[in-house]
Amino acid sequence: MRVLQLGLLLALASGFVAISIYITGLSDPSVYTEALLSLHNSFQKCVSANGLGLKADRGSDYCHTTIKFPSDTIPKWRDPKTGELEALSFDFNLCEAVATWEQVRNSTTILTKEFIDSLPNGWEEYAWRRINKGILLNRCENKNLCMDKLSLVLPETPPYFPRQFERCAVIGNSGDLLKTKFGKEIDSYDAVIRENGAPTQNYTDYVGRKSTFRLLNRGSAKALDKVAELDEQRKEVLIIKTTIHDIMSKMIREVPIRNPVYLMLGTSFGSAAKGTGLKALEFALSMCDSVDMYGFTVDPGYKEWTRYFSESRQGHTPLHGRAYYQMMECLGLIKIHSPMRADPNRVVKWVPNHHVIRAARIASEKLLRRVGAGSEDPLGACSIIKRQVKRNLNAVSKLRKVALDHIRYLKGTTMYPLEHSPGHGLLCTVPTD
Repeated sequence: MRVLQLGLLLALASGFVAISIYITGLSDPSVYTEALLSLHNSFQKCVSANGLGLKADRGSDYCHTTIKFPSDTIPKWRDPKTGELEALSFDFNLCEAVATWEQVRNSTTILTKEFIDSLPNGWEEYAWRRINKGILLNRCENKNLCMDKLSLVLPETPPYFPRQFERCAVIGNSGDLLKTKFGKEIDSYDAVIRENGAPTQNYTDYVGRKSTFRLLNRGSAKALDKVAELDEQRKEVLIIKTTIHDIMSKMIREVPIRNPVYLMLGTSFGSAAKGTGLKALEFALSMCDSVDMYGFTVDPGYKEWTRYFSESRQGHTPLHGRAYYQMMECLGLIKIHSPMRADPNRVVKWVPNHHVIRAARIASEKLLRRVGAGSEDPLGACSIIKRQVKRNLNAVSKLRKVALDHIRYLKGTTMYPLEHSPGHGLLCTVPTD
């Protein structure tokens, strides 16, 4: 009973803090200080309880934290430029993380014609960068030529919506997958996101057979025909996270590629978050209620750059990635599954509750001077507002209730992240009626 009373008091206090921040703004620093201290308190306990040896210390201000590895950790990755071994501690900005990931959960991550048309000089500037090739396109001043290039992968409006799926699994390619038979567990999810050319055949006991989406980097996109063959039914949706190019265009036209193919419109997280794995998590968080991750090297004693289906290859900084994913878990964004965390009923302890996260998000937005900081208006973060093109209402009406409720909350607005935008504003399209 005492524990319940304590939890109720904490929830009420966090809710009061959130309301106070919204009303007072930054005029009373103690209000947002309290919110962020509450976040740090839960976060540090969560990392200690769930991080398999990791520890989190509060930084020099109310936003920064440092995640540290045990001193006996043996780093194996060397910087290819300097030859220096990877560090054993990493600094993260919790304010940036809370504010940016909340924005991701309300945004679409698929590039659309509607988005490009809504941008100032969208075809001459943005579309040109996404095509990446073709001197004769003349920076997309000839819009028809550019549209011909992008039309193969460019839907008119978003094909996916926030909260469209309930439970999603993102499957990495780590060799650790071969230590645990997660196959049946993975196949139980509503949607499964895989990466690049990772196969399921001959590995189904470990990685499952279900595949709803596949996120591809530039190298895999150049072998789009081979990647498409991994799905015999050709129903797997292929999401390209980099630019479209002539080789890929030719394959889509001539092979043909029958799978749906789209380009990813992603949020910029800076140097702290690299790689296809994190982009796959971003894609999942933009359309799923809950996101679980498998096949990422997140246990102590990792083997450098191992993959479950091929020889080891050079990759990103493994310790940095492990620390970042632990930060995500302890902000309630994902749940990690690994050989050392194989119990499907594992409870992630000390995750900050909804009220703490909400108060910290409002405080973070105001502290970072984000567009529409702390606003109760869903359109408050919109830097650009345009009218929508005509929607396919049948597709929307078939969504689950939680997704429809979210669309109503956003007043029917579709939100797109603006890359490198001051204040991290959004491009928003609103209903025409």
